[in-house]
Amino acid sequence: MREVMAQLGEALRAGRPAAYCRLVETKGSTPQKAGATMLVRGDGSQAGTLGGGCVEAEVKRRALAAIQDGQPLVSVFQLDSDYGWDDGLICGGRMKVLIQPFPAVAAADGAAEQHCLEQTLTYFRQLAEVAVSPRGGTEAVVYESDTLTCPSSVLLDANGDVVACLGVEQAPEPVLRHLRPLSERPRPYAVEGIAYLPWLPRCRLVIVGGGHVGQAVGELAAQLDFDVWALDDRVEFVSEERFPAAERRIHGPMDEVLADLEITPDTYCLIVTRGHAHDERALYHLAERGARYVGMIGSRRKIRMIFEDLLAEGISASALEQVYAPLGIHIGSQTVPEIAVSICAELVAHRNLGSVPGRPERVAAAE
Repeated sequence: MREVMAQLGEALRAGRPAAYCRLVETKGSTPQKAGATMLVRGDGSQAGTLGGGCVEAEVKRRALAAIQDGQPLVSVFQLDSDYGWDDGLICGGRMKVLIQPFPAVAAADGAAEQHCLEQTLTYFRQLAEVAVSPRGGTEAVVYESDTLTCPSSVLLDANGDVVACLGVEQAPEPVLRHLRPLSERPRPYAVEGIAYLPWLPRCRLVIVGGGHVGQAVGELAAQLDFDVWALDDRVEFVSEERFPAAERRIHGPMDEVLADLEITPDTYCLIVTRGHAHDERALYHLAERGARYVGMIGSRRKIRMIFEDLLAEGISASALEQVYAPLGIHIGSQTVPEIAVSICAELVAHRNLGSVPGRPERVAAAE
């Protein structure tokens, strides 16, 4: 979704006609859930998806028409024989899509229409900024109401403070009443005709070790909305070529770099260095730093030996018992890409669910 918002921001800055389509409510079986977004450009190209098939094609058709008349609309699709979402496959659910058009600025007639268009563009430029920021925010969209202006939108920052409004002068009380804090990492939800579309804060992923596994995890984790920091004592192993999507690439002696590295409660730490000794030094510096997650690759025998050494060095058993080791969800992985998938699946499960269901037992510190 952040990529769609980045492209929306680019289109708005360039003044190119487009329509921003967001799925505000779903019921039953649907190919995408609330929060899915799609950008339709004036030339018919698109970014993002609402699930493909007949619904997406019809949304695109309506979006292109909306670009011409400049009016937002809420479209309802019943996924039956008319809107089977993929070559006759009938889901049986229902989707509501809010289509917000952006005609070229020059297309507005008169001062009032021009002012309205500029307000709309300003709101969505701010939305694009909040959506791609690491701290996140929430958009509340009124799409169905007898008492509130519909459609209208309220943009709130990571603290729940109002950033901007569209279609209303200020945030209606019901919008604020049902807002859930981002600290709960809520999924998109709808209450009383108001869709809440959160942009969750991005978690930092510190990958200690720039070898094959670290490189593969870094590439996939960036696509999964982690802010990747790659760290190695060898400068050539944290190059831009190896980690093009990394927010930071850090090299230097392990003890020095890790001792000074900022670790927040939203930091995920992944230890995948080239050897036992480096893994041990990394875990020594990370086990008791308050990270949200610490995981280490290796066999149970190696992990047990490292735990024994660190207990002798004064690292607490309670801290070591929180370490995810062996690392990754068991999927019978053999190759580096498969190992990266198993690791990233564990990271996503922990980020989204707060735990990793179905994973093997971790090595106990005093095993």
